[in-house]
Amino acid sequence: MPRELEAGVGSSVLVPFHGKLIRGWVLGATDDVPARMLEVRRVVSPVRFFDETMLGLLRWVSDRYIAPLAAVIGRSHPPRVVSEESSQPVSGVPIDDRPSATDLLRAYRDAPALTDAIARGSGAFVLRPAPEDEASSVVELVGRSLAAGRRAIVVVPESTPRPATAQALMAAFGDRVGSLVGGDRRARYRSWLEIRSGTYDVVVGTRSAVFAPLAPLGLIVVSRESHAAHREDRSPYYHARDVCLERARREDAVCVLSALCSSSEAAALKLPTVSPSSRRWPPVEVVPPGSEGRAPRLIRALKEARRGFVLSPLHGYGLAQVCRSCSRPAACASCGGALRSTEGAVRCVVCEAPGRCASCGSADFGIRRGGAERVEEWVRAIAAVPVHRVASGGRARLPKAREILVGGTEAVRELGPGGLDLVAILDADLMERRPGLLARERSVATWMEAAAWARPAGRAIVQSSHPGDPAVQALVRGNPDRFLAEDMKRRAEAGFPVGAAVFRIAGQPGLDRELEAIHPITLLTTSDGGQTVCLLALEAGRTRELGVLVRSLAARDLISRVEAEPHLE
Repeated sequence: MPRELEAGVGSSVLVPFHGKLIRGWVLGATDDVPARMLEVRRVVSPVRFFDETMLGLLRWVSDRYIAPLAAVIGRSHPPRVVSEESSQPVSGVPIDDRPSATDLLRAYRDAPALTDAIARGSGAFVLRPAPEDEASSVVELVGRSLAAGRRAIVVVPESTPRPATAQALMAAFGDRVGSLVGGDRRARYRSWLEIRSGTYDVVVGTRSAVFAPLAPLGLIVVSRESHAAHREDRSPYYHARDVCLERARREDAVCVLSALCSSSEAAALKLPTVSPSSRRWPPVEVVPPGSEGRAPRLIRALKEARRGFVLSPLHGYGLAQVCRSCSRPAACASCGGALRSTEGAVRCVVCEAPGRCASCGSADFGIRRGGAERVEEWVRAIAAVPVHRVASGGRARLPKAREILVGGTEAVRELGPGGLDLVAILDADLMERRPGLLARERSVATWMEAAAWARPAGRAIVQSSHPGDPAVQALVRGNPDRFLAEDMKRRAEAGFPVGAAVFRIAGQPGLDRELEAIHPITLLTTSDGGQTVCLLALEAGRTRELGVLVRSLAARDLISRVEAEPHLE
């Protein structure tokens, strides 16, 4: 590489390869130089996108999730916008070390160990805040990190609507906070450049914020740690929780996994847990399900409520049961799937085709009522205040002063303290019928986040035929420990123990026999479109060994796709 290019570790460059110029990354010097070498032609950007410390973390992600290093680097920063690079801010802005003005964690168990770690060293903790402290506790931790002379990263799961934690940080620290939450491509790249220059003391953003070029780093907080959105859904399929823990370890920072309901993965780490020293959870009553969710106890509560939320996990108005023309069971004419009435139209829940009978082609069906639209209808007939529904894909919000909202799981977001009179959770027993290893865990997390809106003076009602189920009791107690222990046992019995690395690998017939050589914990095989698809679990510390095998099989054209942690979808 010609010296006049002034490139170094983290530079993006163009290199000649098979008669073309392709983009590459400078990873450092090497003594392994072939006899015939072509020079690097030019530097693509004056920006260096990572340093030696960050490169070490990116290599770890590549090994852990068996992904090309170039793909990991590409996900570690926003897409480049050339025009923003011409006005880069000046680096070297000092940390504002004004101390935190709050001390709410003083009333939490094991809080001194956490605050001492932030002040003096490193470590990892689970934080289970009281509902009304979810955002303010993070603000306090960030303030303590700044007071210790080190910066902080807070990773939130979603960008729309802007999470209450992100809003609280911006309100508390103002222009000291750099945001990687939402915004268009230009705004995100501009913010990233400003973070790189040292403009901000605090960075708040979605999962890629774990790679924010912020130093010296003292604290990383993963907000709502059990949320599904913390997993990257494109290669390299990393999970923000695991990368945050690894980055904190490498940079002698403190990592805090914060959630009302921790994940099984966080529980399996057996980290010190910081939680309120007294019960700060709304009263939760379990009642038997009524017809269409209309349990008598819930009906009486809805008549009295002035501000409430009803969680109905099913979309639409109901399922089509029978074709009125031919009396055959309702099924999609295109794929045979179930048909659901939504917003006045019947569509297939699988392929979304307009509802047509698979037997006669009719579009006239008998509907078994049940879903958020039907719940809105009967709640409106009962309640003494206006009732509205958060439509699927609509903007989540808290109810107004005199209003009851009906919504699905997508309406449960981090909107801040609720102060509701009533939170109702319908169809809790549907949890048992949902596919996936994490279905139960995610249901409990959603229930707890919704029920938390009833603090400080409201109540919650959950409809279930199994009041003693550990999942239901987690909601009643406001403590998921027993449920998580049961869930970890169930997952181990299924062959996918918590903490194991799981991969879905697709390729040619015989792939399963090749993968057996690594002696995985579990190896399940099926076929899809002429390909062999393997679901594999092995000890997390052996992913580099699996990566060597996978790359050798890919070189023989035996593998077409590798997806990490597919069970976390």
